[in-house]
Amino acid sequence: MFYLIIIAAIFGADCAIKDYREKHKEQKSYLNDNVRMMTYHNEGAFLNAGERKPVVVKILSVLLTLLITVFFCLTLTMHGNRALKTGLSFLLGGAFCNTYDRLRRHYVVDYLNFPKLPGRLKNVVYNISDFFILIGTLLSVIAI
Repeated sequence: MFYLIIIAAIFGADCAIKDYREKHKEQKSYLNDNVRMMTYHNEGAFLNAGERKPVVVKILSVLLTLLITVFFCLTLTMHGNRALKTGLSFLLGGAFCNTYDRLRRHYVVDYLNFPKLPGRLKNVVYNISDFFILIGTLLSVIAI
């Protein structure tokens, strides 16, 4: 039950922030302009990969999310390995929210930018789901 709460909390929090950003699109800076809140519609995947083929991105997003969901369900019946279950919960919370965006809006709402990061990273706009997908993937790989 704990892992399902994690998934629901990530999904709910990020969806709420995305809905807010869709209604309030003004850009704001925080922490001496180290963090910016803005609204960006990403029709592709990470770093806009596949942005010219949004249908392919949408299909891959659904398929990968379903595959990870099946794997997660199988791990729930296993005793132990909390790190893997937590990692998959993080990953699925983010994946569900971004996939939901792709199906509902036909793009993913990104809203966090870090303009003082080096190179191309300073131009990337993220959302909370992106961070949970990254952390969840790393934790899952380490736990396997």
